[in-house]
Amino acid sequence: MIMLRPMHEDEYPAFLEYFIADYSREIASNYRLSDNDALARAQQEIADDLPDGVNTPCHVLLCLIVQEDNKTRHVGYLWYKPDTARRTVFIYDFHIFNTCQGQGLGKQALRAFEQDLRNKHFEHIRLRVAFDNPRARHVYETVGFGVTGINMSKSLIN
Repeated sequence: MIMLRPMHEDEYPAFLEYFIADYSREIASNYRLSDNDALARAQQEIADDLPDGVNTPCHVLLCLIVQEDNKTRHVGYLWYKPDTARRTVFIYDFHIFNTCQGQGLGKQALRAFEQDLRNKHFEHIRLRVAFDNPRARHVYETVGFGVTGINMSKSLIN
């Protein structure tokens, strides 16, 4: 069974290490930036979005935990921002550790997350999936997400 629990402050550095590396690769790939420029942009964006880490108001950072035979295992992260007035949430990041992928944990975590949101009277979940991440898109589509648009960009620098 998968559980969602608030991230502890001492877990935040590991989340940052994963997130910044992953996000900078996405930025480099999607926006054709150098690795150094993409890394700097990822670091700046996370500092802007989560200035107080796990205690940043209006953002929720969760650890995904699997309970098996009286043991717990940390299998991933979920970062989202709720909008209670609109009864919607936006997922900034959802990640199952590479060593835990292919076990259905992503689908289980999303279903648990959906149920938690229903219990809190939310009505919609929104997110963005990188174009070059078909595995993530497959997981989201499998649990009922649909495409609502396409992000496009054009570089003006040769």
